[in-house]
Amino acid sequence: MDLGLKDRVYVVTGGTRGLGNAAARELVADGAKVVVTGRDEKGAAEAAAGLGPNAVGLAVDNADPEAPARLIAAAREHFGGFDGILVSVGGPPPGYLADNTDEQWTAAFESVFLGAVRLARAAAAELTEGGVIGFVLSGSVHEPIPGLTISNGLRPGLAGFAKSLADELGPRGIRVVALLPARIDTDRVRELDALSADPEATRAANESRIPLRRYGTPEEFGRAAAFLLSPAASYLTGIMLPVDGGFRHGF
Repeated sequence: MDLGLKDRVYVVTGGTRGLGNAAARELVADGAKVVVTGRDEKGAAEAAAGLGPNAVGLAVDNADPEAPARLIAAAREHFGGFDGILVSVGGPPPGYLADNTDEQWTAAFESVFLGAVRLARAAAAELTEGGVIGFVLSGSVHEPIPGLTISNGLRPGLAGFAKSLADELGPRGIRVVALLPARIDTDRVRELDALSADPEATRAANESRIPLRRYGTPEEFGRAAAFLLSPAASYLTGIMLPVDGGFRHGF
């Protein structure tokens, strides 16, 4: 199946590792060109080099108010266009109510929530018909995850924002989509499992609750993201796609 990605240009934030990098890899593999970001220059450059000549890396923090304009300008400068964005950002610190400080909440809000809003707003102003705005959210949109209180507070709000944006931008032919990963085998998920007294037992318990009985691979997530961002998904907007091996049992 041809996804129609050849020579389309995307910005992928948080694209130096984890889920953002997995999405960028699949986009490039299908012929797209990407601008990937990370918080440090070396990591961004190495990630872009690993993706090949159709990728450029920039050191950008999603919380930076200047980030959206810089990224869209870079896409146009290096690749001559801008067709969409995937907003991905590292998860906020784990913890329960008593563990997380005001400073952690504020930093997470700036990076995870307000940064995503700014990026989407800037993209919406620049995209034309056929453009797409994607968000990497979390299964916590539907059900809180124990020990991730800050994430549980912010991700559902972004899902509501994405749904509103889909209604606003639909008449212009611009789509808005979101992916809801659960236990994908990334460094972040392994770090969370390692917070328990027995990480192997924690992983086994988690896998037992997943119908496919295993964690997902980054490549599986990346392929789902590439499809949703592609012209092949041209009639999909406002959706929240669980990429979770069937973990969410609700309709």
